[in-house]
Amino acid sequence: MAIGEWKKDERVGILASGGLSHFTVDEALDRLVLEACRSRDAAALAAIPLAKLDSGNSEIRNWIVAAGAAEELATAWQEYVPLYRTAAGTGCGMAFAAWA
Repeated sequence: MAIGEWKKDERVGILASGGLSHFTVDEALDRLVLEACRSRDAAALAAIPLAKLDSGNSEIRNWIVAAGAAEELATAWQEYVPLYRTAAGTGCGMAFAAWA
C-alpha cells in the first residue's frame, strides 16, 4: 500500500531474510508457505496456526510480509532446499525467491 501511494516513479526493492522451518525441518509447512507465496494465497498464509510460527519458525513471518508487499507481482523464481543435520530431522528449510 505505501509503495503504491508513493508519488515518484521509482523502482523499489524489498528484501526479507530468514529460513523457513528451523530446528526440525517441516517440509510440508515450508512447501505450503512457498506455494501460498507463489500463488498469492493470503488466506492460506493467514490460516497457518500461530504455534507453527514460534521459535526458529518465526522467520516464516518475514516471508509472509515480503509476499504481501509483492502481492501484485508474479513469482519469477523459487528454490527450496531442506537442510538436514541429523537423521532425527533437525536442520533448517532454506528457500530463495524473486518477484518481478
